[in-house]
Amino acid sequence: MKVLLINGSPRVKGCTYTALAEAAAALEEENIQWEIVHIGANPIQDCVACGQCRKLGRCVFDNDSINEILQKAQVADGFIFGTPVYYAHPSGRVLSALDRLFYSGGRYFAHKPGFAVASARRAGTTASLDVLNKYFTIAQMPVVSSTYWNMVHGNTPEEVLQDKEGLQTMRNAAKNMAWLLKCIEAGKEKGVVPPQNLKKDVTNFIR
Repeated sequence: MKVLLINGSPRVKGCTYTALAEAAAALEEENIQWEIVHIGANPIQDCVACGQCRKLGRCVFDNDSINEILQKAQVADGFIFGTPVYYAHPSGRVLSALDRLFYSGGRYFAHKPGFAVASARRAGTTASLDVLNKYFTIAQMPVVSSTYWNMVHGNTPEEVLQDKEGLQTMRNAAKNMAWLLKCIEAGKEKGVVPPQNLKKDVTNFIR
């Protein structure tokens, strides 16, 4: 079993990475493989709703890391998305990345557990988590909870390391992730499989 952790910060090893690394260490204690993927500091193309991914099986834009992450998502069993807080909101870059990942590869996320992590100097974390959690709930992903909201505070990685409760929240969320992954695996061994979706009804007007 493997969890893919996506670092949505432009900084490779900043505050968001520090939070994700704490979760990764807890996953390792539970014998769960993990990989942290950095979306990079270069521009991320926004989704333009061209629909080409339905034909290609991947995003039509190949000038950034999205299709590479999409390949990793196919074989991952769980996901953790990390974002810094910009103006009480996730970074625009991570939202562009997730829009394209879920639009072009939503089937690779369905029925796989996930949770989001927000890093802030002071505030805006709950609003940011609310935005990211919506990706999970529209993609049929079990949302992993913890013992507090999944956030850390600090303006530098050194300050984040002083946020003992935040780091504890990361560890507890990761351990809950490991537990849920093991439960899903045990269910599969007993023949319990994800439900088949009903034929999709699309209502394109306001009632």
